[in-house]
Amino acid sequence: MSNHNGRVAGLPTWDRCAVMGVVNVTPDSFSDGGRWFDTATAVKRGLDLIAQGADLVDVGGESTRPGAPRVDEAEELRRVIPVVRGLAAEGATISVDTMRAKVAEQALAAGAALVNDVSGGLADPAMVPVVADAGAPFVVMHWRGLLQGPAVRGVYGDVVTEVVDELRARVEAVVEGGVGADRIVIDPGLGFSKEAEHDLALLARLDRLRDLGLPLLVAASRKRFLGRVLAGPDGTPPPARERDAATAAVSALAAQAGAWAVRVHEVRATADAVRVVRAIEEARALADAPLRAQAAEDVR
Repeated sequence: MSNHNGRVAGLPTWDRCAVMGVVNVTPDSFSDGGRWFDTATAVKRGLDLIAQGADLVDVGGESTRPGAPRVDEAEELRRVIPVVRGLAAEGATISVDTMRAKVAEQALAAGAALVNDVSGGLADPAMVPVVADAGAPFVVMHWRGLLQGPAVRGVYGDVVTEVVDELRARVEAVVEGGVGADRIVIDPGLGFSKEAEHDLALLARLDRLRDLGLPLLVAASRKRFLGRVLAGPDGTPPPARERDAATAAVSALAAQAGAWAVRVHEVRATADAVRVVRAIEEARALADAPLRAQAAEDVR
């Protein structure tokens, strides 16, 4: 995904909502920690996700679950860069999920196409200059700090308005830092300093986020709010790996709302969902065509 002068190509787009498959090269991710922890297994996992319908693969070496300890930079590089290099060699489109500028820089050099930073460039002051210098697309997520202590719980008066306003301000800062506005994707940060009711409110008003005029990434996969929705009579949520059907439902709604991509751990059901949404949109356009033609005739 790099062009002849070494700068990264523009934001990849598809004719429908894209599916971003997750490869966690970590021992402690909330949903699949340790399953893809060595390079060969992680590369194979990424290729399997593509075979199941993923359009791009998000490679991360640090868990962002609540209370997760940070790994040091050398360890994150050791986990991530060989996987990015291995997937790039197979022609995969890769995003690197990192809050560290050096990891982003080396991943882009190894063949990553974009940087997905859950802190939106806030965790490492060198991140925005690195992304700007590479000309790389950048996912800016709504973030109120590492999920430790008070930052685990978010307090909002009007969560949709506050998230939209905070994302707008962050995007402006990133653009001022040199990242092209045409290379920025926004992410409402479901589950990050947010309770279930906040996540659901944001999903109910994705149109407000789309009004910012930027591509939108929705990352709902297996998150706690789905566990809350699916909880049994005793209030016990199903384990993370039993939330994939619910994730696919959110993926269909996000695709219908015009999301650029959805980020998921299990790809097949979501890949099917976004393709069905696209087919229905095409059918609607065909059904509406005679009406549009008649309206144009009436105007004449």
